[in-house]
Amino acid sequence: MVARKPLAAPTFTTRRAVLQLTGMAVASIGLAGCGFRLRGSQTFVFQRIAILPHPGGAVAQELRRSFGSAVQVMAADAAITQAQLVLTVANEEREKIVVGVNSSGQVRELQLRIRVRLQLRTAMGKEIIAGDDIVQQRDISYSETAALAKEAEEALLYRDMQSDIVQQILRRLAAIQPGQLD
Repeated sequence: MVARKPLAAPTFTTRRAVLQLTGMAVASIGLAGCGFRLRGSQTFVFQRIAILPHPGGAVAQELRRSFGSAVQVMAADAAITQAQLVLTVANEEREKIVVGVNSSGQVRELQLRIRVRLQLRTAMGKEIIAGDDIVQQRDISYSETAALAKEAEEALLYRDMQSDIVQQILRRLAAIQPGQLD
């Protein structure tokens, strides 16, 4: 008769791994059940768009680049009649406002803002979006001893706000229904 070794009890690390896997499975089922979905690329119901003014500000230029091959961006003002939609990105304003000073009157905190006015219409003149404003703002501390670093940080914040505005515009364009193009 062969002597068998008794089975060893599961170790702590094995139990921990099982609990972690169970926790991850429950979390993924919970996320799937609530409708959570990663933001993918947008699909548009139009194939051609004209963005005015040409070349326009930084937001309009980044918006032209962001369409990629999904939508043809009409280059010249004369091509407006060929476009299905005409997007006007007007009044692109960058503001810097002092919101905090110290006791000696030196600036300690600034607020940066980008404000853009949108108008979207069909080539026939039917308005889809009439004069909506999109505003982004960020707060930034300021120090005279690190003026160059703060200038670089300011440029990065403006670029980040600009990208946020472009993403908001793309989401609004992706929400257009086919019936609105008629």
